[in-house]
Amino acid sequence: MKKLVLLRRISQALFLGLFVYILWSTTYPLGGGISPRILFNLDPALMIFTAVSERLLLPGLVFAFLMIGATFILGRFFCGWVCPLGTVIDAFGSLRKKNARDLSWLNNRRLKNIKYVFLGIFFLLAVAGFQAVWVMDPVVTAARVVSLNVIPAVTFAADRGFVWLIQRFGLYGGFYDFYRGLKAGVLGVRIVFFANALITFIYFLVIGFLSLVVARLWCRALCPLGALYSLVALFSRLERKVDACNGCGLCRRNCRMGAIREEGDYDKGECVLCMDCVYDCPTGKTRFAFKGAAVPALAAPAAGSKGMTRRSFLWLMASSFLSLGGRWAPAARRRVIRPPGAVEEAGFLNTCVRCGNCMKVCVTNGLQPVMLESGRQGLWTPRLVPEIGYCEYNCTLCGQVCPTGAIPRLSREAKKQVRMGLARVDRSLCLAWAHNEPCIVCEEHCPVADKAIKLDIVRVHGRDVSRPVVDRALCIGCGICQNKCPVSPERAIRVEAFVP
Repeated sequence: MKKLVLLRRISQALFLGLFVYILWSTTYPLGGGISPRILFNLDPALMIFTAVSERLLLPGLVFAFLMIGATFILGRFFCGWVCPLGTVIDAFGSLRKKNARDLSWLNNRRLKNIKYVFLGIFFLLAVAGFQAVWVMDPVVTAARVVSLNVIPAVTFAADRGFVWLIQRFGLYGGFYDFYRGLKAGVLGVRIVFFANALITFIYFLVIGFLSLVVARLWCRALCPLGALYSLVALFSRLERKVDACNGCGLCRRNCRMGAIREEGDYDKGECVLCMDCVYDCPTGKTRFAFKGAAVPALAAPAAGSKGMTRRSFLWLMASSFLSLGGRWAPAARRRVIRPPGAVEEAGFLNTCVRCGNCMKVCVTNGLQPVMLESGRQGLWTPRLVPEIGYCEYNCTLCGQVCPTGAIPRLSREAKKQVRMGLARVDRSLCLAWAHNEPCIVCEEHCPVADKAIKLDIVRVHGRDVSRPVVDRALCIGCGICQNKCPVSPERAIRVEAFVP
């Protein structure tokens, strides 16, 4: 029995299940379970690059450096035993034909250098004041597809399936009680939908199907977090040892990361400890053990290879730190309504990692992913869309689940004082203003204690008409007035982003 391989698969399944469970259970009200912040705090690329771009010491850096410390000991274990995206990629890779060869024109020595180019680009952008590692970070990518695609789809399908079975076959006894129990638990997550979620899902599928071209192509060549772990794993204490080799080459041909070289040794930074080579070895003399020798030298670039090597990347990082005293970032103007308390726009674009936590936990489904409404830099950041849902006056969940502080943690009373936007009445559409018809829906729903929407009572044709007027000093831009306005298709009162 391949005990180590079985143990790895169990580890992957457990961590993937825990990952999905944490995101699934992140809903209203937040209980005493595991905070979703921990998923992203354990991501060194995300934490370090966000801290560099904003010149902040994030609390999550403690956990990030713990992961780096563990990698110094065990090597690139995260990629092979923990990473949720890596687990899914392995699942896709299992669809490949057994012993299928990678495309001959894709030289692995050149492939693996590409990820260092990406890591170097993201680091330079962070030094310049732009946090962009979220674009290719595996933890964020997996979280985004789970929160915006998997959970809504599974919840919707399961709920509709139970309802159909109950109605079709009259299962109103024990089966109905079972369904009600699920609704109070796992199916209690609200069925919500997110704009542009299909793009997120397609991006995820592309990553998975790349493994059908080359085994773990994403992990070998593209993943920036994998590149960071690869650099650290060069110095790890755990290493592969071959006590007797007959030169059969089975381990090299079957290595999912292409980490084993033709001459028999291996690239420690590329090994994800899948343990396949231990059982592929016909002599049974391949093992992993802790070493007592000195730290290995950095691998030299292969002859004829192109791209950024590990050595050149380390020089790049060292030289880039010289410019940490200042940064260049053009002023960004807020074009969309951001979540309550969100930092100024330029800072928000850098600190938001597009994980989808705030959108998933929003109780009204009002937080939606942005495409190009806030410029190219704003892709997949959250914005409030009052037509879909408003910002609940007593809710502070988005700040509680944000892993980087892009949306700060606010007390309920502090959040009620934060201005997100400003409502404006279109008098050409308003029933009370344009048609002298009685309508005070926006004023009735305004949650502000002193009412940010006042009523201007005028006498028209012998009767009193109450017309809404926005008190700019009190309006916080929560969007409930626009959401509840009965005028359609275009609302008579609309909330715009607040620009101080």
